Amino acid sequence: MAAEVHLQEERYTFKPETKKKLMILLITGVVLFAGGLFMAMNSTSGESHGEGHASVETQKMVASIQQEAHADVSHETVAEGEHHESPSWLKRVYATLWTNNMFFTGLGIVGLFFVAIHYAAQAGWSSGIKRIPLAMGSWIPVAGILTLGLWFVVKGDLFHWSHANVFDENSAQFDEIINGKGAFFYWPLANGTFPLFFIARLVIFFGMWFLFFKWIKKEVLAEDIDGDSKHWLKARSLSAWFLVFFAVSSSVCAWDWIMSIDTHWFSTMFGWYVFASWWVTALAFITLVVVFLKDAGYLKIVNANHLHDLGKYIFAFSIFWTYIWFGQFLLIYYANIPEETVYFIERMKTAPYSWVFYSVLILNFVLPLLLFMTRDAKRHMAMLKVVCPIVIVGHWFDFYQMVTPGVMKLEGGFGLLEVGAGFIFLAVFLWVVLTSLSKMPLFGKNHPMLEESLHHHI
Repeated sequence: MAAEVHLQEERYTFKPETKKKLMILLITGVVLFAGGLFMAMNSTSGESHGEGHASVETQKMVASIQQEAHADVSHETVAEGEHHESPSWLKRVYATLWTNNMFFTGLGIVGLFFVAIHYAAQAGWSSGIKRIPLAMGSWIPVAGILTLGLWFVVKGDLFHWSHANVFDENSAQFDEIINGKGAFFYWPLANGTFPLFFIARLVIFFGMWFLFFKWIKKEVLAEDIDGDSKHWLKARSLSAWFLVFFAVSSSVCAWDWIMSIDTHWFSTMFGWYVFASWWVTALAFITLVVVFLKDAGYLKIVNANHLHDLGKYIFAFSIFWTYIWFGQFLLIYYANIPEETVYFIERMKTAPYSWVFYSVLILNFVLPLLLFMTRDAKRHMAMLKVVCPIVIVGHWFDFYQMVTPGVMKLEGGFGLLEVGAGFIFLAVFLWVVLTSLSKMPLFGKNHPMLEESLHHHI
């Protein structure tokens, strides 16, 4: 029976009913986004269920910490008032677009990372599911275009370092800290001109990720045709080189695209933190797709043992993410240095970030830990359908709190605008991934380790 399944090729059909559901999701997102945008443009007090402002005490506390942190070297508070001329509602639109772009960019990149790490490790159990993360890699070129295009639109409101006068020593907005970091963005050009080094990294990262995706995918699909093991060996070699490049690029892009929003703040653990959030989200997404494909009658080669391994992945890396989160928080809490603690004070004490801050811990650590504690929980599709969406939504909130407080300060909001944008990105992402998945077999029938996967038992 195993040999029979081994030879039977499966192909996913992107059915009109599924496309219709995604279109409904997309239209719902557009309606919610438009409604949220209208409310944000016509309201100064914010949406009643999410867009609160900090109390007077909290505003004074945050302002005091900022002044203490930057008293001698920064005019950031004054500068922001002059730089950020966009209305609050527009900055909020920019923040939510950038948040969703960063979140789904990670899913595309880490989908390829999943494929590469399993090829490099010569893992056999995952042979039947690697086409799903490979299809996720199809989002990489879309993400690259969105990131480059969006950056030129949102840079003035999201990235304080992009303003020329913070590098001008004769300007009232001169910022010594940001000026000291200027070479990281502008080298070899003069600070405050065109951020050549920053843009070059962005283009190189996406360019190399896309090339590795094309090269690995080419070898993977070629193996389906002639069955020669040379394709597996080439894919393994390419995966090893990709992992080396990814080790550097994943951290640097986290610094560039997210951490530099809070230009005065930095964390040596931030690259690991963003990767951990991307990684566990991608694992939850892969698992959820596997479960729904199983429900639809596909992936007959996947059994409860494979689901168990995916569940263990999510369980383990939810704890890993929490370890990184706690390590970063504890070091900053213990040192109690104003320019470091302000990052967490803004998120813990300011509405609406405060409820998001604590919700993230519950959604990304407490619930996965409790719900996936037992062995059986990881093997049942019903439980996987519960936990995976929790993890995905939890880390989407995590990216919200990484980006929005640094942009909106004490004027942040959460409501229809953010939810609508999330639905739009989700619908388009799923459309791209499922389209890619429908154009190749669901598993490689000539994969040299498929037999091991067929007899996988734990």
